[in-house]
Order: sequence, then structure tokens, then C-alpha cells
Amino acid sequence: MASSSSSSCLWILSLLFLSLAGGCVGRPFYPLPSKFVDKNRQPLQQFRPYNIAHRGSNGELPEETVAAYMRAIDEGADFIETDILSSKDGVLICFHDVTLDETTDIAAHKKFANRKRTYEVQGVNVTGWFTVDFTLEELKSLRVKQRYDFRDSQYSGKYSIITFEEFISIALDASRVVGIYPEIKNPVFINQRVKWPHGMKFEDKFVETLQKYGYKGTYLSKDWLNQPVFIQSFAPTSLIYISNQTDLPKIFLIDDVTMPTQDTNQSYWEITSDSYLDFIKDYVVGIGPWKDTIVPVVNNYMATPTDLVSRAHAHNLQVHPYTYRNENKFLHYDFHEDPYAEYDYWLNQVKVDGLFTDFTGSLHQFQEWTTPYVPKGDSASSLLHKIAAMISANKNL
Repeated sequence: MASSSSSSCLWILSLLFLSLAGGCVGRPFYPLPSKFVDKNRQPLQQFRPYNIAHRGSNGELPEETVAAYMRAIDEGADFIETDILSSKDGVLICFHDVTLDETTDIAAHKKFANRKRTYEVQGVNVTGWFTVDFTLEELKSLRVKQRYDFRDSQYSGKYSIITFEEFISIALDASRVVGIYPEIKNPVFINQRVKWPHGMKFEDKFVETLQKYGYKGTYLSKDWLNQPVFIQSFAPTSLIYISNQTDLPKIFLIDDVTMPTQDTNQSYWEITSDSYLDFIKDYVVGIGPWKDTIVPVVNNYMATPTDLVSRAHAHNLQVHPYTYRNENKFLHYDFHEDPYAEYDYWLNQVKVDGLFTDFTGSLHQFQEWTTPYVPKGDSASSLLHKIAAMISANKNL
């Protein structure tokens, strides 16, 4: 626990930070990228694990909206993450679910009442309003709402679904270098339902869009550092397919132990075996497992960690687990209702390379306080003196 003086200082800094971050909420639309990107922007940090804004700062604002992404950038995200699906007319959009039911107001649009369908998705019959049955113009008429009823819902109904290109523009027009982390979402289903000209596939359209806006280069290359991106997918076939089109770094997402891969029907145990990690490392730079598969949970207490992280690192693969959420219902008892304790455990004991979080600001503040940036020439002792001076000054407030 922090001392009372340091806690007060941090509390004041938090209030200042939140007051600055609040200004982005009301912006309804973001233009396509500026042609005059500042080449002297603050670079992407590389000295600590990545802060990945899961669907934007969606703990505070409706997911995958302009406001959620702008807030995440204001709060210090290294990468803004999104799920890419398609409209009926082949426009790539940012939306998590294949159906619109859960996080939009489509049920209130009577003209769409007869557009419900039942399709098979990953071997299960799903009924609802599917993104692939609506044009972009129709999708833009909907408004996004907060997914969880225990989160702030005052911004529900204020923002529209955005396109992949609009998402890219948010990162490119940021005042500092901000990476993007788009997912090729449900590629088997999308390729079944949406057709592009000249035999183009979903994955082709996805890569084409990235290349249109200048995304290129291997991990940590000069081009990549200028416009950082990780391409993610649960479908290994898609990741292997696009490897022939781009050398951008890719992350293989791994679901629960009960879920096979959506395209190859491989088990969790197969895709986390040493032989498979040795195979997939030729196509990806890392894996993105659900965190409860890395450290199993029994009765909401964490059990003995698996060796997945150490084995992945032995294969020169990064590990970016998902998803970290502040609410008590998502925190295991071991962390005593303290999200900072969870961050500390995963960053400093498990030693992962990045975290998907719904609360970008919390993770950023934790990292700023525990692993702040030390400019070249500053020693550890001089940094400690600066921190001590800040706390001392606070005593006089």
C-alpha cells in the first residue's frame, strides 16, 4: 500500500489526468487520416510491456467507438485494439460480435424487424441481426451501447459504428505514435457470407486496407516503429495466408481450453504444444491467450501457473494475454479487489509482454508509477530524488 502522502499526490495527479481525458467524449465522427502526419511525434515506448486498449477504453465508454479509442489514447494506450468484420456491401467495420443485438439499438429500429436470421457460426446456430446482412449506410444509422449494465451507460446511443479506415485515422492523427491491433474476426463466417470482386477474400481486403495507409515492415523495423501494428486472429489459417502478403507482425489468439480453433478444429492442447509453437513461430511473433488458461482458476482462486509463458518465450514468442478488467466480479480473490495487484502479478511475476485491458488509464498509471520512463543520462538515484521531491512538495499543499 502507498503512504498517505504519496497516495494524496497520486490522487491529485489522477484528478488532473481525468479532467484532461474527459474532453474527447462528445466527438461523433473522426475524419480520414491527414496527409500531413507529424514525423516528429513521440515514439512508441519499448521499455515495458505494451498497454493494449481492448476495444478502446471500453470500461468507460461504449466499445469500438471513436470516443472509446480517443479516450484510450488520452489515457496512455500503446495500442488501440479492434475487431474487424464486414458489412453486406463489403466495407470493413470495427465491431466485436457477428450480431448487432448485444451492443446496438437495432431492436428499436422497426424497419429492421424482419431482418433477423439464423446462421451457423463456429458450429453453433446463432439467431440475430447480423452485420453481414446490412449495408454500411444501414449500420451507420445504428447507435452503439454499453455492453455491461454495471458500467456507465450515459454514453449509450451517442456513437455510431466506425469503419476500419476511420479506426486507422484515429491512430494516425494522434499527437504521438499509437499502434493499432486489429483482429481478423470470424474469417470463415465472413468469407461464407460476403463476396468481394475478383475473388478477393476477407483477409485480402484486410491487408489491402493496411497497405493503403502505409502499414508495413517487420516487428521493430523503422517502418513498423513509425506505424506500429499487430495483426491478430484466432484462425491460424488466416495468419498463415496473409504471411504471403505482408511481413507485419502477427499474434495467434488462443481461446479457452474447451474451444477448438475455428478454422482447423485443433484443440487447445495441440496449439499450445511445443511442436505447434515451433511451427507457428514462422508466421507469428507472439500468442494472445485467455489469461485463465495461463493460470487456471478454481473457485475464483488462482491455481498453479502453467508453463505456457516460459515455453512461448523459449520459442521467441511474445505473450499478450486478455482481458484485464477492474471490476470486482472479474478480479480473482487473490487480488483482494485491487486491479493494481493483478497488474503487478502478471507483469512482474508471470512476466508477460503486453496486456489487453478494458481500463487503459488504470494500467497506464500503474506502469507510470512502477516503471516510469528514465531519460538517457538519468540514473535510478536521480529518478528516486525526483519522486521524493514530488511527494515532499505535496506535503506542503
